[in-house]
Amino acid sequence: MGRPGRHILSQRLLGLVKDRSIDCVIANAENAAGGSGITPQIYDKLLKYGVQLITLGDHAYRKKEIIPVLETAEDIVRPANLSRAAAGKDFAVYQTSKGPSVAVVVLLGRIFMKPSDCPYAKMDDLLVKLRQSADIVFVDMHAEATSEKIAMAAYLDGKVSCVFGTHTHVATADERILPRGTACITDIGMTGAHDSVLGRRTESVIKAFRTQMPFPFEIATSDVRISGVVVSVDSNTKTADSIERIQVKTESVEEIGYDSDDGKPEHFGGF
Repeated sequence: MGRPGRHILSQRLLGLVKDRSIDCVIANAENAAGGSGITPQIYDKLLKYGVQLITLGDHAYRKKEIIPVLETAEDIVRPANLSRAAAGKDFAVYQTSKGPSVAVVVLLGRIFMKPSDCPYAKMDDLLVKLRQSADIVFVDMHAEATSEKIAMAAYLDGKVSCVFGTHTHVATADERILPRGTACITDIGMTGAHDSVLGRRTESVIKAFRTQMPFPFEIATSDVRISGVVVSVDSNTKTADSIERIQVKTESVEEIGYDSDDGKPEHFGGF
């Protein structure tokens, strides 16, 4: 979420990868540029920080300059259940140093979200391609409603290795392995400032809610954390052995503001 989230990744991600012997890092980065969208410069930085696969969501095209990257890069994906004419790829694959390859797909939910194609039908279409392209498959279910995220995990149980939820920015306490071996969690949480309203300065959001007037939703900077999950997958059975919620904390990043990598700041924010 904005520069605070990027900053803590730059400082702590490689150490976390080393300490936990992590083979592949997947990051949902649709809020990386000033809280909404991603730019080519930030895409490059995330890869340097140690991210291998990047997913986006309903803000995938908020920064138009990312479109050429989505059309050419092999390690970043927009939601697969958008129009076939939408720029970008349905899935991305990373070859780990230990041998097994990891694919990631991101799907949009349809409850309280902008229109998109059926995520179930899209996954049915993609599963054959995914099994031919990668050893292990992760699915990012980018949705507002917890029911949609849980339902998708149940539908894909035994078909993919992990279904993790994004979009609501708040980590849930329901991580588990389903009966057929798929790890799941309703939401992995937010990498950014937790002394905030979903990464935005609390005062601005309260003003907007109280007055029903538009206010700039500035990025918050206090209590910055990495939130996520560490999932262990058996490369032979493709089933998950474990899923663990993690949080990594750091000091506040005061008055960090925007930089040129964020793209043009938006006058009025959202989530």
